[in-house]
Amino acid sequence: MKISKASAIWEGNLTQGKGTMQLPNGQFEGPYTFASRFQEGAGTNPEELLGAAHAGCFSMALSNALAHAGFTPRKVETQAKITLDQVEGGFGITKIELTTQADVPGIDEATFQREAEAAKKGCPVSKALAAVEIQLTATLVSQ
Repeated sequence: MKISKASAIWEGNLTQGKGTMQLPNGQFEGPYTFASRFQEGAGTNPEELLGAAHAGCFSMALSNALAHAGFTPRKVETQAKITLDQVEGGFGITKIELTTQADVPGIDEATFQREAEAAKKGCPVSKALAAVEIQLTATLVSQ
């Protein structure tokens, strides 16, 4: 199976330091700081990248679940909202909210919702994050 890679460099202390996160082959490189993670500073943060990974994985899992059920989606668009809270012992990701909209010809609402829930449970990133509450709002749209 494929092994995916990413890297990060951090220089300095927590509040005044700065870092860079990278995906291989120059596909993405972004700065991050204390402010970009815990305040409203410029740059990205680990939670945003985790959210992008989860949204992408879920969208693919839903597309696959729909295909196995006999439906071909025209489009699946997913956003992930990651909540980072102060918890006992520091900070922790306490909730992930997935919001998806899918254009799927010929499917009824009940079947769509069933497949969306199955995709949430079957998505590899959802499985990896099983210790966190994952909420799903799935909307069937027509274009």
